[in-house]
Amino acid sequence: MLPPTCFDPPCRITRTSHFVMTVRDLDASRAFYTEILGLVVSAQDSDALYLRGVEEACHHSLVLRRSSGEAICQRVGMRVMTEDDLDRARDAFAAAGCAPKFVDAPYQGRTLHLIDPVGVPIELTARMDAMPRMITKFTSHRGGCAQRLDHCQILTPSVRQAAEFWMKMGFRLSEYIAPADGDAIFGVFLQRKGNPHDIVFFNGEGPRLHHFAYAAAETHNLLRACDIAGELGFGRDVERGPGRHGPGHALFVYFRDPDGHRVELFNTHYQMLDLENDPVRWDPGDANISLPWGLPAQRKWFEEASHFEGAATKAPARPPMPLTLEKFLAR
Repeated sequence: MLPPTCFDPPCRITRTSHFVMTVRDLDASRAFYTEILGLVVSAQDSDALYLRGVEEACHHSLVLRRSSGEAICQRVGMRVMTEDDLDRARDAFAAAGCAPKFVDAPYQGRTLHLIDPVGVPIELTARMDAMPRMITKFTSHRGGCAQRLDHCQILTPSVRQAAEFWMKMGFRLSEYIAPADGDAIFGVFLQRKGNPHDIVFFNGEGPRLHHFAYAAAETHNLLRACDIAGELGFGRDVERGPGRHGPGHALFVYFRDPDGHRVELFNTHYQMLDLENDPVRWDPGDANISLPWGLPAQRKWFEEASHFEGAATKAPARPPMPLTLEKFLAR
């Protein structure tokens, strides 16, 4: 049985809005994200870089902080509608045992930090500084011309627990991966903003951040990003694609940044707004779950991911056994 959706949640989360990551070399990261993905620099100092997509009016959707240690994800950021929602979120997450606390964050209003029940560090805010949209500044568009942050995918051995919790917080299930018999759920696509997903949880060792994703306007933006990556010496960091997903149906390409963080550039989402839009089930044995055409991904795409700050990882009771490129070629 699928977890129920709460249509009157305790607070109004509107979307997944930003990520806070650590990197070792800000200059190398700046070159990667601006020249290949096409992100815009909102601010930079000696220790941090703030980036946004060309259509984003909020100050940042990606924060990169300099660190000499392991490159990790410090926070998954989400927006709530109003300041009142932020206070209601504090109360709701406190009641759920998530230890919320208010902190100061540059270029943001009041910011709430918490740890969700599967160990993912989250921050919520209702406001950010506003910046000019660059969507019509065509001469400044670069690389893949990333429009806006869209979603992320998280590996966890507790997919059902994650789904139950976030659906209580108002997220809707758009698609899921589960066998026809039994209660096992191997993957869930959860959304708040009306397209297939804001946050995805997949069975795997975790919690770890598999990837975060930016939307692009056209298919040629994906190809151009690959061409620019090749010219700038990042060609081997084009990890998967271009290709098309089964779940979500998006055209995609995945890159690894200079620190190994995985980022997706994609397009062609659909809307998931109306109440009669039931979740789509995918059978884990369906070959189209990986991709409808082309070759499967390398093993590292399924197994490698960015660690979260302070989060101990745990292996799933039922390890995933995807069809990898290595298995496909061995056959």
